[in-house]
Amino acid sequence: MRKIPHVFPSWVINFFFLLGLVCAFAFRSIIVLEHLRPDLVRPVWYLAVLGYVLFFLYRYSIARKRRKTVTEYDLINKIRNGERLGQQEREAAVYSLSSIVRSREIFNYLVISILSVLAIGADLLLTLMGR
Repeated sequence: MRKIPHVFPSWVINFFFLLGLVCAFAFRSIIVLEHLRPDLVRPVWYLAVLGYVLFFLYRYSIARKRRKTVTEYDLINKIRNGERLGQQEREAAVYSLSSIVRSREIFNYLVISILSVLAIGADLLLTLMGR
């Protein structure tokens, strides 16, 4: 019998969510720092890159675990064909769906988009002001 994966505890999910937001903010702040504090650009860039390495390795592990669960239990074909799911298949499906629902990734996408627009706006404003 295969072991059904589990969803990470909330504190792990929240830690990586915050790490992703900090890195998103750091990357977008570089455009402003070029105008106001050029000496901070490299340290902030290193912080952002190293943080994103950790963040995306975490996201990779989750995506890999979800994919492996769906393929190992052949969930797509069983659901598509209307087959009755056994206990393990149901638990695997519940894990996959719970993992998606508990994920904070949709909020990361939204915040990253907003921060990107704000960074572009700040750069244009600072450029027009001659900074």
